[in-house]
Amino acid sequence: MAKGKGKRDAAVKRQYETLPYPPRDPKDEAARLIEGSPSHLDELNHYLFAGKRDFSQPFRALVAGGGTGDAAIMLAQHLADRGKAGHVTYLDLSSASRQVAEARAEARGLDNIDFLTGSLLDLPSLNLAPFDYIDCCGVLHHLEEPTAGLVALVSCLADDGGMGLMVYATLGRTGVYPVQNALRSLTEGESVGNQVKLAKSLLKDLSPENWLNKNKVLGDHKLGEDAALYDLLLHPRDRSYLVPEVLDLLTETGMRLVRFIEPVRYEPEMYLKDPELRKRARKLETGARAALAENLSGSIKTHTFYARKLHGTAAGEARFDPEMIPVLKDNNAEILSRTLAARSSLTVHFDTDPVTLDIPDGAADFVRYINNQRNLREIQSEMSMTWQNFRTAFAPVYKMLQGLNLLWLKSS
Repeated sequence: MAKGKGKRDAAVKRQYETLPYPPRDPKDEAARLIEGSPSHLDELNHYLFAGKRDFSQPFRALVAGGGTGDAAIMLAQHLADRGKAGHVTYLDLSSASRQVAEARAEARGLDNIDFLTGSLLDLPSLNLAPFDYIDCCGVLHHLEEPTAGLVALVSCLADDGGMGLMVYATLGRTGVYPVQNALRSLTEGESVGNQVKLAKSLLKDLSPENWLNKNKVLGDHKLGEDAALYDLLLHPRDRSYLVPEVLDLLTETGMRLVRFIEPVRYEPEMYLKDPELRKRARKLETGARAALAENLSGSIKTHTFYARKLHGTAAGEARFDPEMIPVLKDNNAEILSRTLAARSSLTVHFDTDPVTLDIPDGAADFVRYINNQRNLREIQSEMSMTWQNFRTAFAPVYKMLQGLNLLWLKSS
């Protein structure tokens, strides 16, 4: 077992030294900032700190398994935009990936990142703790022992802090593992370049009825990027998780789930029309509801979620209270309000999975007042409503938009 583990460790390191992932060009930093979940600063503030974290005060973030830098760059830029108190530590096994991330930081003039090369399993011995926030995306599922990896992360997390995590989801990766197994038997011992060449040949010959070809939510192998193809189909070590397995992983390591992202995908009522079935789904506890939604959807390919220590003091999710400021993810109130005003329902696509939501009455009016600066009390006053009437009218709007991960709350 130890010999096999060492061989796989070496293969993982070789992969990311040869094909840093995801492929990024530092020159592109002049044109855009890549933003996403988890670790968008307003998003993590909403889910872990009740929207009340003051980022003008010291804030320490760790990006464990930073790859070519997406999360680290986003976090560092967001923190730099809030002042000079925030700091990011980047850690990755691949020196080639680190070079890309460092070049991206240099292109942006960011000086609030420390770059380290190493394994997250070594964190307890690096004397870096504690961190207020830890990002670990696309890493745990590549470890020999994911539980040990999460334990290492927990050891350097502040009691009042939290994590943003992403692991592969089983159902949305239907077809991946049989092809991985086939390629493993056909390409073992070959160089990375030859493995990619052989994989491309195999994909040309793959039957249309093969589950990989029938899986419409997976497209990394079709992007034309060798790093993306390799990561999906040639990775020397990966596993996937069902919702109950995610919850077990958290429990085993002294953590608990705060929320899956996007939340609406984990609401079984989104996939059920029959009133009796919807009624039964509502009676399930939170974890069972999320598991049911996953089974009903069948197309969730990654689980992205926030978590905090089981016995920690993290504040948790923000509440719809008068002094909280609603924050639209893309600050696009005008466009969104027009969209909501023009229809009675909204169909959104997660990967290829369409979800149709009824738009609550007054949604467009509520959104029109959001400017990421007014708090809910001020919006209520401008709309000439009592707080109780305002809350009753617009809590459903908030629930819909927050479920789509379009709206968060922060303190005044």
